[in-house]
Amino acid sequence: MADTIEWLETIGKSAKLRRASVDELALALQQADASDALKAAVMFGDRTRLAAELGDRLMQSDESSNTIPYEDEPVPQDTPHPAAPPKRDHEKPSHDR
Repeated sequence: MADTIEWLETIGKSAKLRRASVDELALALQQADASDALKAAVMFGDRTRLAAELGDRLMQSDESSNTIPYEDEPVPQDTPHPAAPPKRDHEKPSHDR
């Protein structure tokens, strides 16, 4: 499984591999002796064996704490804009005279 994760990372980091055709990527994985599950995912679009190899588990988290709205999504009024610095209660507003 570690090799599969390393291959997925390598594919993600390499523009050449990310944009490779199915045949090119399948050949590279075959030559590298990648797992059968990873080769099947690439060649046939079948992720079931790959998911099983990686331990298909549903991971749940509080999504609201990890998400930033897309630029075209409205930001709720009670939520500060992601780029805005947080306000600190102990800071006094500056008054220019």
